[in-house]
Amino acid sequence: MPLGPDRGIIRNFLIVALILGVTLGALIYYQHIYARLLKWCLDHKAAFLAIPGVIVLLGLTVWLGFDRTFGWVPRPIRTWGPVSTVAHAFPGLGKEFMPPLDEGSYLYMPSAMPHASIGETLDILQKQDMAFYAIPEVASAVGKLGRAESPLDPAPVPMIETVINYHPEYATDRDGRRLSFKYNAKTNDFVRSMDGTRLNAPDGEPYLVRGMFVRDAQGQLIPDSRGKPFRQWRPALDPKLNPDREAWAGIQKPDDIWDEIVHAGEIPGATSAPRLQPIATRVVMLQSGMRAPMGLKLHGPNLEVIEKAGFALEKVLRHVPMIEPTTVIADRIVGKPYLEVIPDRTALARYGIRVEDFQDVLEVAIGGQAVTRTVEGRERYPVRVRYARELRDSPEAIRRILVPAMDGAQVPLEQLAEIHYVRGPEMITSEDTFLTGFVIFDKKPQFAEVDVVQQADQYIKEQIASGALVLPAGVSYTFAGTYENQIRAAQRLATVIPLTLIIIFLILYFQFKDYALSFFVFTGIFIAWSGGFILIWFYAQDWFLNFHLFGINLRDLFQVHTINLSVAIWVGFLALFGVATDDGVIMCTYLRQRFTDATPTSVAGIRAATIDAGLRRVRPCMMTAATTILALIPVLTSSGRGADIMIPMAIPSFGGMTIQVMTTLVAPVLFCMREERRLQKAHRA
Repeated sequence: MPLGPDRGIIRNFLIVALILGVTLGALIYYQHIYARLLKWCLDHKAAFLAIPGVIVLLGLTVWLGFDRTFGWVPRPIRTWGPVSTVAHAFPGLGKEFMPPLDEGSYLYMPSAMPHASIGETLDILQKQDMAFYAIPEVASAVGKLGRAESPLDPAPVPMIETVINYHPEYATDRDGRRLSFKYNAKTNDFVRSMDGTRLNAPDGEPYLVRGMFVRDAQGQLIPDSRGKPFRQWRPALDPKLNPDREAWAGIQKPDDIWDEIVHAGEIPGATSAPRLQPIATRVVMLQSGMRAPMGLKLHGPNLEVIEKAGFALEKVLRHVPMIEPTTVIADRIVGKPYLEVIPDRTALARYGIRVEDFQDVLEVAIGGQAVTRTVEGRERYPVRVRYARELRDSPEAIRRILVPAMDGAQVPLEQLAEIHYVRGPEMITSEDTFLTGFVIFDKKPQFAEVDVVQQADQYIKEQIASGALVLPAGVSYTFAGTYENQIRAAQRLATVIPLTLIIIFLILYFQFKDYALSFFVFTGIFIAWSGGFILIWFYAQDWFLNFHLFGINLRDLFQVHTINLSVAIWVGFLALFGVATDDGVIMCTYLRQRFTDATPTSVAGIRAATIDAGLRRVRPCMMTAATTILALIPVLTSSGRGADIMIPMAIPSFGGMTIQVMTTLVAPVLFCMREERRLQKAHRA
């Protein structure tokens, strides 16, 4: 249902019928006026061919940006008012690896201070979990601190990982099917959860909405196949129903839930966290070692220098316009308190204690020593011996650890060593033989990953050049994260896409055995390619589809938002290239047959034969375009799992096939132009 199940079957049926009617009606009308259009195009070939030329140039401008496309234009012209306005309207498309996929859960990964104890970190974790559970949309929140019993998870104690699952937008059964319940649209009621509990707005008070779900005597919803699906996300607060209350947009998308999570997770002693999801985060951590989609890797001679450089870069990155300041976090590397025991060799010699014996006593007392192993079936457990906890749980207790001398005397540890606190690393990371530190950050929602990295890199270089940022000697930095995936994908696509186009052209040549005719058909790819980019540009404009129909904004219906270039977009273009030549093949195949059967001997005859051939093939061309366009409309209006990837893949094909209808005019015009020139050469001969 494109409008959603809460809009009812009738409205959904009407919107589907309207979309089908408008699309098919436009194609039928085009078929009706095709003869007149083609006649005008044949009479004004240069003027008509300028139209697809402008479309291709516009698509190139949308893709690369005005400055790169028209960089050869003199600067005074490019800075002229109207031209400058056009340049700002076409800045070029942003780049990213893949659109974020909605996993149905979030991974909240803040950090406590390096010196935080297990008790303090646990307290932060418990308070955050309680705050997350208080969000009505959150189904569960499970936190973890430190590392698991695995060498593959080298997480320090202050690193907190909380997996937060949120409720689906509508109540469903175990198979994922939406449930409908008895509903009374004439009565107002407070916003309630499934069990009937009143839910509060951000101001902490319950609020009224139109309509009420009928409940039984136990307060449970009553299933009704003709009823309405129960929405588990809080709706908007209408001040008309709630006087003296501030309007609130409600929870409309998963990003709104993340905003609630970030607000609830603000606790003194813990940092904020970038927007993460469990699967995507694990992939990024395995690839780059960072717990964020973007960041800086710092390499240096020692940990103190790396930490100092990280703090300096943290301050600089907070001022980059495209970066969310609250997500910029540099690793606190050297800040963990350690109790350092330095043996006094003179004192040890005085008592006749060997250094090895001294270290053995210290190891057994504090760390423990494995003395045997128990066997329980296939399981093996070491048995360790060490001091009781109360004899080693404080610096004072450690100072009183007794070390036996050669004469049997028991000497306190404080008389044999210097014991004091030192600051050290909580975790040491290395890469390519260099000590490594990280400065993580995240982008603002309206920007693309590559643009953010490029702006951050340029800003850092400007700060270094101006002297405002001074990196310690021996420190270097590189950007890492999903940005690296995009770079690798771009390099591979730079080979795949040209190779695909070459293969398509060769297939056309093997079909027609004519270079010119193959090119006539191949022009459909350029036109469709431009149409895909133009639709992507439309999606980034605030005015595009910004009107209501059947009570819903069409921008929400078609998921209209800024689309960045990604692997999904290029996959959509590859699919488009495969079908963009269909109309040209249909048209040019019959044109060649028509002119082979009877070759016209005049310009008027050539044009009449071209129009006749076009009329015989415009209907199957429209059927080909209609099947592709109509098949993509459900994808563009889809929502839920996978829609984040499928919509960017469908946009190039939809925009390209919509404008590719022009091929039914371009191919005949180019074919007619060639036949007229052949006729002129024959007359001259």
